[in-house]
Amino acid sequence: MMQIKNFDTLSVEAQEAIMMASSLRHFDAGQVIYVEGEPATFVYILERGWVKATRMTHEGREQGLLFLRPVEIFGDIAIFTETTYPGTTTALESVDVWAIPSLKLLELVQQYPDLALMIIRKLSQRILYYIGLVEDLSLRSVEARLAHTLLYHAELKNGQLVVPRRFWTTFDEMAVRLGTVRDVLSRVIKSLEADGIIKVEKKAILLLDPKGLSERAHL
Repeated sequence: MMQIKNFDTLSVEAQEAIMMASSLRHFDAGQVIYVEGEPATFVYILERGWVKATRMTHEGREQGLLFLRPVEIFGDIAIFTETTYPGTTTALESVDVWAIPSLKLLELVQQYPDLALMIIRKLSQRILYYIGLVEDLSLRSVEARLAHTLLYHAELKNGQLVVPRRFWTTFDEMAVRLGTVRDVLSRVIKSLEADGIIKVEKKAILLLDPKGLSERAHL
């Protein structure tokens, strides 16, 4: 039987039911999976790749809501609130997703308590994320938001803290994620580089002074 990665915490029966109800879909980089305001006919499980969820402001600026990697569920908020999709979701790279019809998922969560609990847990984590996002946008400067994000995603490689960059991690995408614009972000990055706190390379951002970066993040 085919399996959706990281769903092994569910009962075998729940896994089989999900697989029977799901269809595997592929999206290339840049393809839109669903558009803000569309009827929520499917919920999606991200199997491979990264996607972003965004909204467009009245000024025409893109605001990042979520940047998701496997294994994440998305499109679920609209289904459980009986509304349209609250944002537009786009593939950042080649992705595979499992699509489950909305009505079928509602049947499954009533039938399998462990699936319902898993979705509740995911939605609760999403709420905590949005609480943090509101705090960031309301109370932190762009420099503080960038510093906080870099520290959160840092990995230790060969004794050096780094934040890996994927091919789509451009300054434009970083600006969307941080709720700012490219020019402002560029100035902040240049300032941090000039102070010897970070170094931006093609495939990674090196955290040369984690303590100094933490101070800039006001942690």
